[in-house]
Order: sequence, then C-alpha cells, then structure tokens
Amino acid sequence: MKTTELFSDFLRYAALNVAGMVGLSCYILADTFFVSRGLGTQGLAALNLALPIVSLVMGTGMMLGMGGAIQYAVHRGRDGGEQAGAIFTNTLFLALAAALVYVASGLFLSRPLTLLLGADQQVFAMTHTYLKVILLFSPAFILNHTLLAFVRNDGAPQLASLAMLVGSLSNVLLDYLFIFPLDMGIFGAVLATGIAPVISMAILLLHRLRRRNGFHLVRTRLHWKTARATCSLGFPSLVNELSSGIVMLVFNTLMLSLLGNVGVAAYGIVANLALVVIAVFTGVAQGAQPLISRSHGQGRPDLARRVLGYGLTVCLAMAGVIYILLALFAPEVAALFNSEGDPVLAATAVEGLRLYFLSAPLAGVNIMAATYFAATQQALPAQLLSLLRGLFLVVPAALLLSALWGVWGLWLALPAAELAAALVCAVLFLRLKKS
Repeated sequence: MKTTELFSDFLRYAALNVAGMVGLSCYILADTFFVSRGLGTQGLAALNLALPIVSLVMGTGMMLGMGGAIQYAVHRGRDGGEQAGAIFTNTLFLALAAALVYVASGLFLSRPLTLLLGADQQVFAMTHTYLKVILLFSPAFILNHTLLAFVRNDGAPQLASLAMLVGSLSNVLLDYLFIFPLDMGIFGAVLATGIAPVISMAILLLHRLRRRNGFHLVRTRLHWKTARATCSLGFPSLVNELSSGIVMLVFNTLMLSLLGNVGVAAYGIVANLALVVIAVFTGVAQGAQPLISRSHGQGRPDLARRVLGYGLTVCLAMAGVIYILLALFAPEVAALFNSEGDPVLAATAVEGLRLYFLSAPLAGVNIMAATYFAATQQALPAQLLSLLRGLFLVVPAALLLSALWGVWGLWLALPAAELAAALVCAVLFLRLKKS
C-alpha cells in the first residue's frame, strides 16, 4: 500500500470516528446541559453521581465490540474472514450475557447502588431514577457499541459515524422535549439517553439490508478461547471508558468532603467535558485500529507503526487546540452549566478546567498507544497501560494530592497520573523497538 493511500485511509477513518465518538459522548453532555438548566445544581449533582455506572455499561459494550472486531479485522487480513460469523456470534453471546446482569442489577440492586455512589437525601431520588433507567436500557447501549465496532471494521466507517451522530442528535432533541415542554424532569433526561442507541442501531441495520456485511449470525456454541480473546483485546477500551467512571466516583467522594454538592456539580461540568475530550482521542484511536489490525494480519508491522505515528501526531495536535480553547474560555464554558449563577460553582469549575485538562496531550498519547497494542494482539501491554492510567495511578494521586493541597491538588491528580502512565508507555515502546 502506498504511503499516500494509507494516510488518506487513516484520515477518513479517524475523521469519521472522531465525529461519531464526540456525538456519542454528547449523550451525557446533553443531559448535563439540560439538567443544569431545568433542575439546577441538585440535578447536576445527581446526574454526576450516576455517571460511573453509565461509564461501566458503555465500557462493557466498547470492550466486547472492540475485542470482537479486532479479531474480525485480523482474520480478514490473514485469511479473508472465514471465521467472521463465529467471532460475531460469540461476541453477541457475551453482549447478551452482560446485558442480563445489568438489567437484573437495575431491577433488584438500584437502591443499594445509589447509596454506594454517595447520594445523600437531597439528591437520592433523582440519582436513583437515572441509575435504574440506565441499567434497564443497558442491552441497547451494549449491542449498539458491539455493532458499531463490527460495522466500522467491515469497511463502513461512514455508516458507523452516521449512526452515532444521529443517535446523539436524537438524544439532544428528546432531552429538550422531555425536560422542558413535557416537564418529565430527570426521568426525561435518562429516557432520552436510553432511546438514542436504539435509533443508532436502526441505522446500523442498513449495513445488513444492503447486503454489504462480511459478518453474520451462525450456528455455533460459545467458544471460550474466542471469548477470552474478545475480553482480553477489548479490555483497554473498557478501562479507557471505565477510568472516567472510577475517577468520577473518587473525585465525587473527595469533592463532597471538600465543598459539598456544589463541588460535585463543579466537577460534573469538568468531567462531562472530559468525556468529550476523551471521545476525540478514542475516535482517532478507533479510526486507526482497523488499519493497524489489517496491517498486522497481513504481516506488515511497518504499516501498523506508520498508522500509529499518524494517530499520535493527530492526538497531540488536537490536544493542544482543546487545551488552549478551554483555558481561554473557561469562564464562558462554566457559565453555560451554571444556570443559578452560583459564584462558588463558577470559580471552582474555571479552576478545574484550567488544571484538569493539562492531562489532555498525555491522555491522547496513552489512549493511542494502548489501542495500538490491542490492535496488534499484544494484550498484556495494552492492559497494563490502561490499568495504570485508569486505576492504579489516578486513585492514589487523587487521595494524596487532595490531602496536600485540597481542591487544587485534586484537579492536578489526573495530569500527574497520565504523566506517569506516559513514562511507562515510553518504556514499553523502547522494549518493543529492541525486540
């Protein structure tokens, strides 16, 4: 493949996936905006307390979709995709099993989970409503992410991007309709979010109706080797998404102790914007993944590394632009979500926007690197890097820095964790280069 052709393919896949992933992340950002306008600080705090579970559900779908789709892309590059049907069917088995667990949790464990997330008497009812409905809609979220990954790896990134964007737009429109004209409160916000992936899946069915899909359901039992590979290769995608939820849970708890519900609301503004920023990097990485996996399956590591270079360059450039814009316009951004004009909320959010997003360039590098390792079937370094940035570094950093410097230290915990993970990433690549 010519360099110009490879770069052109990368730009097409990356641009489409960035647009789609940003649209997908706007599911929650739209909720944040309309809830802040319709329900004020208490509604914003309730929404933010429920977001770790949202991240878990979406992360499960991303894990299964990415893990299955990586195997599908590699086999297409290696043998034309003879095992495509079995891989797809096994992935759906896992998706349905996970969805059943979440639905059962929504039916029987939603109240204990709400308490576990830290909801106090003021926000318990709204947090519980949002959490329960999200869990009941989990099959739609998980199946949507699974289908998106397979369609993207089946040579239809345009359709995958269209499905994500239309789903997101429908969520925005339904959010407005349910919260304001119909006055459905927090239930309206979460109902709009739950309907959106159903609309997205309806669009993805066009891939099947046009008879362009290389994957389909087949008669097969669950193959544990394939299932393990799916979970193993998709695990970084789960951690990338779940890390947002874990960070939210830890930060919410610390913010409650430092500033109360106003602090949680301020962090909610920063955290929801962070979901969009992470979606940009995830979009670049997921756009690169089919090309990296295909090159790996064809035995062309040079092409895979070239795509990695494209991805890292784009992530760093976009991170620089994002940080400059957020730093310059932090007061205006905070004001969008501060309908009551709370001065403490405004000051805390502005400080957070300017400190928290120092992590953006490092996060882009780490996400791209973890995706490269997974796409080339190097599960262990991908898992290590994802776990370090998502759990093993950020939680201790948040506890230590907040104890030392309060809210200011808490905002710097994520940049510190991403920096440490980036250093580990550099070591992993140096070892790979020598081997």
